[in-house]
Order: sequence, then C-alpha cells, then structure tokens
Amino acid sequence: MVMQLTEKANSLDTNNSIDSLTDEQRLTLPGFYSWQQFLDLEAWLGDRKGLRIVYLDGNIELMTLGETHESTKGILRFLLEVYFVEKGIRFFPVGSATRQDQAKEVSFEPDESYYLGEKKSCPDLVIEIIITSGNLNKLEKYRRIGIPEVWFWQNNQLFLYHWQGTDYLQISRSELLPDLEIDLFLRCLQIPELLEARLELLKGLGQN
Repeated sequence: MVMQLTEKANSLDTNNSIDSLTDEQRLTLPGFYSWQQFLDLEAWLGDRKGLRIVYLDGNIELMTLGETHESTKGILRFLLEVYFVEKGIRFFPVGSATRQDQAKEVSFEPDESYYLGEKKSCPDLVIEIIITSGNLNKLEKYRRIGIPEVWFWQNNQLFLYHWQGTDYLQISRSELLPDLEIDLFLRCLQIPELLEARLELLKGLGQN
C-alpha cells in the first residue's frame, strides 16, 4: 500500500520525483486513505528533508518546502521573536511540531507555533507560509486542534484569523498581540537583510 501511495504522489508530477522537487509544490493524492495508511506513508517519508505531509478527513497532501518558503519563514520568526523580547512577552517557540489527533482525522505541521504566557494543551499562535495554494481547507485543520489564532503569509500580505467560539473570524489586528502594528511588521518583512529589518522594527516600536 505504501508503494501504491508513493507511486500516486510521483505520478502527479511527471518531470520530478518526490526526491528531486526543489521548488515548493503541493501535491494532493487522489482517493481517500485510512489513518493507518497515512501513518505508513508518513513513516516511509520520515527521513526525507524538505517534505511536509497533511492528513485531513482521509485526504493526504504533500508539500515540498522551497527556498522562498524557508527564507520567508525565517525572517518572520526572527522579527516576531524580536517583538516578543522587546515587549517583554513570555513565549515558548515550538516551531513545526506535529499536531495530530486520530479521532479528529487530522495531522499537520505548522511553519511556526508559539505558546504565549505559559504552555497549554495547544499553541496559542500558529503561522503558515503559503507560496502555492493547496486543495485542503486551510483553516479546518487548525479548528480541529483548537488553535486560538492563525496567521497566513501569502503574496507579501498577512491574513490573521482568531477563533470566536464557533468559527474563525478574519481580523486586521492580532487579538493575542494587540499592540503589534501589522503594517510595520509587513514593511520589515520586505527587508531581506535581518539586521536592517530588526532596526526598522525597533525604530517603529519606539515611535508607538
């Protein structure tokens, strides 16, 4: 069964095998798969760097992590943690730690995730970098785990969503970090040199 799954994954791109993909791509496998089939595939792919797998309601999506994705993630993480330190916010970074629940039929790895204040049953904030759109509902997997706030970076913009009890609501300002000016943060994200980006962020924070 694992070989059948990987053959289907490879067949989605006739010019590249999973091993040779370098640019970011999202590959949704045709058909529906049991939790055990997902675990078998996950184990088989476990030692392959730069490859992420999402499971939701029997659907499996594979994503390769390209250089643009990883660069953007690194800058965002760096600037956000500078903000935390400057504002004296207690935080616990847990990166791309896998979140999964068999009963809820979900498994995924966010790009970045943080507990704020103290550790809880799940992170307060997760961040996902989107270079290429996929077919799976991008918010549903976070709802299943109970993530309070989700940020998506896409096309040089940040889209923020906060859980309101029955569904996620798109917001213009973080409810977890209400003092963070999103326009300032986005401006700093466009600066490729980390030291310059940090100085611009600190300058902006000093004016608030």
